[in-house]
Amino acid sequence: MDKNQIREFIAKRAALEIKDGDVVNLGIGLPTLIPNYLPEGVTVTLQSENGMLGMGPAPAEGKEDPHLINAGGGYITSLPGAATFDSATSFGIIRGGHVNVTFLGALEVDEKGDLANWIIPGKKTPGMGGAMDLLVGAKKVILTMEHTAKGNPKILKKCRLPLTAAGQVNMIITEMGVMEITPKGIVLTEINPEFTVEQVQAATEATLIISDNLKQIKLN
Repeated sequence: MDKNQIREFIAKRAALEIKDGDVVNLGIGLPTLIPNYLPEGVTVTLQSENGMLGMGPAPAEGKEDPHLINAGGGYITSLPGAATFDSATSFGIIRGGHVNVTFLGALEVDEKGDLANWIIPGKKTPGMGGAMDLLVGAKKVILTMEHTAKGNPKILKKCRLPLTAAGQVNMIITEMGVMEITPKGIVLTEINPEFTVEQVQAATEATLIISDNLKQIKLN
């Protein structure tokens, strides 16, 4: 799979985790593709931590409203019934546990559910943003990411980079499979049929626990 196919595959599988009526927060990058693949009959309310409930898709070129952007600075639209408010209210929603699920990217994640996704020492960064609040405030945290970076594992025994939060990740979805974080470690529950279990483990530093009910990923 090329990079675009990988991103589409991950986004399609991630969309299946959303239930009708959920309030959903999307991290920047790959997670923003997820609403494009919602199952039929599933309606969600998208929350942006800079102050919106009811976020719509990106506008057509030339139709951008400079007053409507997401937390990553990209242009968005608002759906009928949408609400805008200050960031303090927005983070009150997050910290109050009113976000059902957040989808985030990762630089590193480990078998304890620790996540590093905001800085590589020595490189400039705009800051952690709302990720630390989303990790502890959302009811479910799902990472949507490529399995490796330049061939190097991103799913580790222990994160090496500065953490965004410890022990808060519930699920990881990559182009290779779906993994759940449990007290015993990372359980591989679904696998992309293009890969073998051995290939997934070879691309993963952490030792995977293979589910007794391991299934192939189905996107329909």
